[in-house]
Amino acid sequence: MLKYLIEKEFKHIRRNKFLPRLILFFPTMMMIVLPWAANLDVKDIDVAVVNRDHSQLSGKLAEKISASAYFNLSSVSESYNNALKTLDKGDADIILEIPEGFEKSLVKEGNAKVLIAANAVNGTKAGMGSAYLVSIISDYSRELNNQTITRGIEIVPQNRYNPAMDYKKFMVPALMVMLLTILCGFLPALNIVSEKEIGTIEQINVTPVGKFTFILAKLIPYWLIGFVVLTIAVIIGRVIYGITPQGSLFTFYLLASVFVFVVSGFGLVISNYSNTMQQAMFVMFFFMLIFILMSGLFTPVESMPKWAQIITLFNPMKYFIEIMRMVYLKGSGLDALTRQISALLGFAVLFNSWAVLSYRKSR
Repeated sequence: MLKYLIEKEFKHIRRNKFLPRLILFFPTMMMIVLPWAANLDVKDIDVAVVNRDHSQLSGKLAEKISASAYFNLSSVSESYNNALKTLDKGDADIILEIPEGFEKSLVKEGNAKVLIAANAVNGTKAGMGSAYLVSIISDYSRELNNQTITRGIEIVPQNRYNPAMDYKKFMVPALMVMLLTILCGFLPALNIVSEKEIGTIEQINVTPVGKFTFILAKLIPYWLIGFVVLTIAVIIGRVIYGITPQGSLFTFYLLASVFVFVVSGFGLVISNYSNTMQQAMFVMFFFMLIFILMSGLFTPVESMPKWAQIITLFNPMKYFIEIMRMVYLKGSGLDALTRQISALLGFAVLFNSWAVLSYRKSR
């Protein structure tokens, strides 16, 4: 009986002209475009420098800032008010004011003060731009100290797991999770509802097919679709971005199958409680938006307020993003992922049991 039900599901998918194209083109376009667009690295920051010192050291500091890949020197003026006007007009993002006596204080006293004023309408750009600028000024200060001190402390930074600090390596594994969540969550959510709308669910209800068999027949096709989507994403990540999992592919696909089981079961729960496709889409979109924004996909969970961190404990997407990044970047094995695996198994049992129990079958 299960074999014929699965065959029915695949025939239904094949007869839908739009669905196979969506399964193939959606992950392809998403993996090609989003790693470049969803990039939180801040570059091309316009800086207005107010150089009131006109000394050699202040000029070299301005040159060092303009030579950075993060900053564009938009203007150099002698008046802070003039620079402030460029900030108001949007021609500058940050003002750096070098006061009078900058070189004199630096040479005689060993320290000097500068003013950084940032346009904080875009808080991320202002915060990170100011941090970059402080880092450049600190490097410049150390260079000056090294000219006067014969021996010093040499600092050699080492970035583990992502030495080049490439943001795409951080985003690609998480985008794979978002792909699986959207496709393997939305499609099951719309499946049963579509049968309700066209009336075929009534024919299933009068057959001896059990609820467990019916739900399993709905899930298996989307597991296979999830593996196809994931394989496409892995190939694109390797070919375009040169990113391959550092861990075992067996671990990678094994835990992906658990996650697909979770989101497909969740989609079926939504479908069981919805009467129309529009209702199912709105409810699913509501939960997907929360899952994505509170998963650590774009911003670290640790930087969220405590109450938000508690909510993320009930977000299955958060755990699988952690798994993907650890397997992809660190090469972690199953022994290092016990907390995340336990959470996903719990969600899988919860959602799929709920899907079976909430399916109303009448004879």
